[in-house]
Amino acid sequence: MASWISTVASIGMAVGPPLVYADQAYSIVRKKDATGFSRDVCAILLIANITRCFFWLGDHFELALLFQSIFMILAQLALLYICILYRPHISPENLGGSSRPFSFWQWSTYVQYIEFLAGLILFQAILFLVSSRFEFYIAIMGFVALGLESTLPIPQLINNYKQRSLYGFRMSTLIGWAGGDAFKTAYFFWQGSPIQFKACAVFQLSIDLAIVIQRLVYGNAPPLSVLIDDEDLEQALALEDE
Repeated sequence: MASWISTVASIGMAVGPPLVYADQAYSIVRKKDATGFSRDVCAILLIANITRCFFWLGDHFELALLFQSIFMILAQLALLYICILYRPHISPENLGGSSRPFSFWQWSTYVQYIEFLAGLILFQAILFLVSSRFEFYIAIMGFVALGLESTLPIPQLINNYKQRSLYGFRMSTLIGWAGGDAFKTAYFFWQGSPIQFKACAVFQLSIDLAIVIQRLVYGNAPPLSVLIDDEDLEQALALEDE
């Protein structure tokens, strides 16, 4: 019986988290508007799960968690493409620039994101070949991967605060985050996963609960920026060009 429950839990861990974003992707495609969903969520999940794959090479934790990372990478690549295709009119790229160094993660084409991720994989592969024989390097890499992933809800938390609304952010995604992270935290403690998994899961769950509070306080009415019509947007762009 215990073995059967463990198998079901492992399958849920592998496929559940990536599926959380299916409804979010469907909502963006249906509205043809990615307003309200922070594209930085994709950045965090892609970088964290790529790093976690290298962590697995040095510390063979559960296969279910490795497959979860692989499925999540594929899911976020698809979601990122959709977010770029339906980026809001007020995105930094459309307004003519970004305040971030090298316009990080606010590039104009999908190819630029793929080039960055390919460079990241190559860099991590070289670093792993050079440093993998050192146990402290593997431990640090685990904390980097899981620590980065635990910051996943923070961009959305900030985005919600700026908009004073959760408009465009699917309730199903929020439920998936909170419920999934609660299940994940329990799973890590039950399976005796490495300490990196346990500590970072508890932190991530606390941020999820903060977003739940935002949902109760702010609601999901459209922010003022979404109510700007195309004529007002053109005027704003014209003034910026001058």
